[in-house]
Amino acid sequence: MSSLATLIAQREALDKQIAETRKQEISDAVKQVKALVTEYGLSASDVFPSSNGAKAMKAASPGRGKVAPKYRDPATGNTWTGRGRTPLWLAGHDKSKFLIG
Repeated sequence: MSSLATLIAQREALDKQIAETRKQEISDAVKQVKALVTEYGLSASDVFPSSNGAKAMKAASPGRGKVAPKYRDPATGNTWTGRGRTPLWLAGHDKSKFLIG
């Protein structure tokens, strides 16, 4: 059975080997990507489209997106959509008095 010191030394050697291998694989991957970008004449926006497209797709998904507020606190102007935990300014009060519109 190996001693603790031996196992720790083996782990450190493996960690170093893992880091070196990862660095080499990343370097190879970057070279491949650069070659493909050059070969196909791609731009950064082709490879990494703006996040607006991703946000638009996410917002278009059913059940996603912002919900209009249903309740407003006349004293502070704070609003609540009716979802989640009831805010303190509305707790214990008649919600109909705080309805918007």
